[in-house]
Amino acid sequence: MQTSNTRLGIGLMIATTIVFAVQDGLSRHLAGEYNVLMIVMIRYWFFAAFVIAIAQARAGSIRRAAATTQPVVQAFRGLLLAGEICIMVAGFVALGLVESHAIFACYPLLVAALSGPVLDEGVGWRRWVAIGIGFVGVLVILQPGLTVFAPAAVLPLAAACMFALYGLLTRHVARADTTATSFFWTGVSGAVAMTCIGVWFWEPMTLADWGWMATLCVTGVTGHWLLIRCYEVAEASAVQPFAYLQLVFASLIGLLVFGEVLQTHVAVGAAIVVAAGVFTLLRSRRKEAVRA
Repeated sequence: MQTSNTRLGIGLMIATTIVFAVQDGLSRHLAGEYNVLMIVMIRYWFFAAFVIAIAQARAGSIRRAAATTQPVVQAFRGLLLAGEICIMVAGFVALGLVESHAIFACYPLLVAALSGPVLDEGVGWRRWVAIGIGFVGVLVILQPGLTVFAPAAVLPLAAACMFALYGLLTRHVARADTTATSFFWTGVSGAVAMTCIGVWFWEPMTLADWGWMATLCVTGVTGHWLLIRCYEVAEASAVQPFAYLQLVFASLIGLLVFGEVLQTHVAVGAAIVVAAGVFTLLRSRRKEAVRA
């Protein structure tokens, strides 16, 4: 049931970002010890079980939840998200949480830039300026021409592109399918794909790491449940800017737990990217308010 409680929604979004940041830290640890594909596969097994339970509760039955007139697009969404998670987790290991999240933070700008060609939505000149400024921030983070470009930086950048396309396709399928249907296809198609690939990279885990793996799966389910509740009690446009706090919390975990270093150019670039992203979100919200 949709309600309107912005303060509660903001609180839920902040809680969501904390849980997802912890999930990223656990993923970084486990993927540093075991194959990324295996770790993501196990995550998806629990995620798919959660998705099926939610879809059945919302739609009344699994068959009803799975019913769609656009199965190809829905399945492609699921594959995109699974691929994005694999690439992002690999980025955590190769680049660290701080720099990976600083670069990944540009995905709302990519959503705004691609909303025109993908969804045929209008993008005004102010948002184009914000998008341009945001990508200047990305360049500040990457420092091309000043230092040797780290090939690993391509990983979170590619993940941002994939997540942006996933978000746009989610909006596209929402024109015909319910949230329960999209959620079902996201989890199930991703789990099937990751199982087909991940089983070939199985490695024995220690008992302690199985404990961390179980915690990772619980954080994933908890994070998505909090996100669902967040969007039930408040408008997405009102709470979405607070999603950037995941960058802050994940960076803190990187600094305090993994001993990463926050370099000045990364902090400055991330601040530019976040400011530009928040501006595009606020402009989008104002535009939707005018339409209403």
